Amino acid sequence: MYYDALRTFVTVVEEGNFTRAAEKRLISQPSVSVHIQNLEKEFQTSLFVRSPKQLQLTSTGELLYERAKQIIQIYESTKEEIIAHHQSLTLELKIGASFTIGEYVLPSLLEELGKIYPEIKLEVIIGNTEEIIEHVKLFHVDIGLIEGQSNDKSLEVFPFMIDELKVVASPNHPLSSQKGATIEELQNQTWITREKGSGTRAYLEHVLRSHGLKTKNVISISSTQGVKEAVIRGLGFSLISKFAIAREIESQYLSIIPLKDASFLRRFSYATSRFVSKQKELEEFINLLKNNWVK
Repeated sequence: MYYDALRTFVTVVEEGNFTRAAEKRLISQPSVSVHIQNLEKEFQTSLFVRSPKQLQLTSTGELLYERAKQIIQIYESTKEEIIAHHQSLTLELKIGASFTIGEYVLPSLLEELGKIYPEIKLEVIIGNTEEIIEHVKLFHVDIGLIEGQSNDKSLEVFPFMIDELKVVASPNHPLSSQKGATIEELQNQTWITREKGSGTRAYLEHVLRSHGLKTKNVISISSTQGVKEAVIRGLGFSLISKFAIAREIESQYLSIIPLKDASFLRRFSYATSRFVSKQKELEEFINLLKNNWVK
């Protein structure tokens, strides 16, 4: 079993030094060297390009580093699951969700799941789509709910819901009083949007490109609520999920700009790792996604 060697390898990569890795792992430096040599023998490849000044990963070393982190997490998760099984611990589910889904869609799903498993322990991590994908890959969460797709071959990704995005502005904006606007009227405007890595930001960039829209300015805010507040204050337009603006539209803090010649639809998807078996509580949650939300 090369578990200890893989832990040592990951530590060497992250510390960038055999000596510091030995100190962190509480083993001798010769033991670190033996662990690396054993891995290189096992995989029949060199993992590092060694020089007096720096320690650099080879291409195969980079591949093993990514897989080693996953293997270590699988080992630790399996160990925890076995302990939980023997101790009859409460069911637990860790969910990652992008901001729009986590803040406006997920609570209803958790309510339904709680009816099935009243004692279930839930942990939710909310981040942008790129962050949630990374959490799934590293097994920090059991499932990730994301805006769009991922081409990562270590993940299984399936759509579960159609989301519609709306162009919104302050009620005081001239276009807010019109019955309908055209795409061309959105030329050279200021847009308020989420940060890079956000699914909503990626979708806005796709819309701007596909419709040939030029921007006067783009303001990035790493919070959906912050984006809405900026739009309310008249700083520009935004393209936001209908789920995220329902209350502001009802209270007339925001106005939807109805477009005559375009609509904006995207898919919400769930992502799980190919390398981990699905526990019954995760299977039940996936069934909720499929049965209650697919359109």
